[in-house]
Amino acid sequence: MFGIGTLPDLLRLVVVPVLAWTAWRDIRTRRVPNVVWYPLAALGLVLLVWETLGHLPVETVFDRLYLIRVGVSVFFVVPLSYFFWRLGGFGGADAKALMVFAILLPTFPSYTVGELVFPLERTALGVFSMTILTNTVIIGLAYPLLLAARNLAAGEFEFPLSFVGRRISVSSLSTTHGRLFESPDGITRNGLDIDALRMYLRWRGSSLADLRENPESFRDPESIGETFDPTDGAVHRAVSTDGGVTEGESTPSESGDGGSELDATATDTDTDFDDPWGAAAFLDSIEGSAYGTTPEKLRGGLELVTTRDAIWISPGIPFIVPMFVGLVVAFVYGDILFAVLGAVGIA
Repeated sequence: MFGIGTLPDLLRLVVVPVLAWTAWRDIRTRRVPNVVWYPLAALGLVLLVWETLGHLPVETVFDRLYLIRVGVSVFFVVPLSYFFWRLGGFGGADAKALMVFAILLPTFPSYTVGELVFPLERTALGVFSMTILTNTVIIGLAYPLLLAARNLAAGEFEFPLSFVGRRISVSSLSTTHGRLFESPDGITRNGLDIDALRMYLRWRGSSLADLRENPESFRDPESIGETFDPTDGAVHRAVSTDGGVTEGESTPSESGDGGSELDATATDTDTDFDDPWGAAAFLDSIEGSAYGTTPEKLRGGLELVTTRDAIWISPGIPFIVPMFVGLVVAFVYGDILFAVLGAVGIA
């Protein structure tokens, strides 16, 4: 037997397949179109008005509880999402998703299957959007452990680097998202964004294979001829030259020697030019910022990708992926944090 408490609860289930699609797209492209959130936000507003009218005038304790929970969801979760986005803790799509949840899923829905009523674990506060957020954070904390396990299985474990990064072949950077975890000075958390590397290659109308085959020519800014639209560096962009691997380029094993050199004199020639690699010219030619890239950071990244076969990167985590898992867990199980606190006698 399957039952749904209200029609709004049934309509709210549409968020599950939509977020599944956005999670898949976030993994593949690290881009989620804004248009995804508008229908969900509109549906949330309609359902919010519908249910709020059913609790007016406020006559019972249940009416008051409903309005308090909606108030917490809308006037706390929405500003909190915006605040974390401004601090850089969330991406734009992540913040928009949480804002949509605050409007679409302010209180716990109810679904009955046989003798079970889902979600199984409800909180005293009863704000469903908060449950999704806390579930997401808890699930996201498992990512470093999964990353370390992957590195260990690949024979690339280095403590503590393996908990926050992974080592890949340089030639696979053309289809990889993240940030270089290395600079010419060593390990860094502020390395070159790989999207910015693709932007530079597209601007020059060349591929990563071209760059690695003839770094001396690329280092000379006089070699820059016609330039092209750099796009935003996304992997999925349909461009004639995407900074990808050309046919015939060998792809070293990810466990290859990261210190092997393609050009032993590469770093000594930068001083021969006023603008090595044309890095400053590239950044001056584009509108806005290439993900916070400076000429020095770009030059350092280009030296690395032309002198290494493998490199450590910080892949980052597409936050919408643990958010999707947290959403599904919230619908089925409920609140992970509340259950843990209850198990230890705190909640």
